[in-house]
Amino acid sequence: MISTSATLLQRLRDRDDSAWRRLVEMYTPLVRRWLAQSLPQSADVDDLVQQVFAVIVEKFPAFEHNGRPGAFRTWLRTISVNRLRMFWRSRPSPGADPEPFLRQLEDPHSELSRQWDREHDEHVLRQAMDLIEPEFKPATWRAFRRLALDEAEPETVAAELGLTVNAVFIAKSRVMRRLREEIAGLL
Repeated sequence: MISTSATLLQRLRDRDDSAWRRLVEMYTPLVRRWLAQSLPQSADVDDLVQQVFAVIVEKFPAFEHNGRPGAFRTWLRTISVNRLRMFWRSRPSPGADPEPFLRQLEDPHSELSRQWDREHDEHVLRQAMDLIEPEFKPATWRAFRRLALDEAEPETVAAELGLTVNAVFIAKSRVMRRLREEIAGLL
């Protein structure tokens, strides 16, 4: 388990092997799902997923986040679109023209692009939650989930878990702080 306050992106810059493994673990299912929407065969999806990660490894030193919200997500989507475009240009198909679809993905204001952004954020959040959950006692985690995710009333959560209302807020705060550390720069 990766347990450090440094962000994943900073650890990637530092050429931390465990950070690269974490990035691949975290993003492969998402990139695969994105690419599978527009590719006919799973072998093509596998090839393109590998190509996307090869570009990430090659180009990451030049990637600049500059504190822009969604910068990494946008960069990843751009790489994916470019790989898809190269794929379709190398294999012309008599079927539908993929270019309108690709242009929608490039347009940050299109519904398709916003959908990809939402999927990204939800995926990264779920991955980060799965990663950090073992760091907390079960009662702390349940208090966080009930208060932050289920939007239960603090008094209700406290009664359910046999905690004080203050302890419920502290549990939520501790988990949220750790979650922010884990996803810093990714959302």
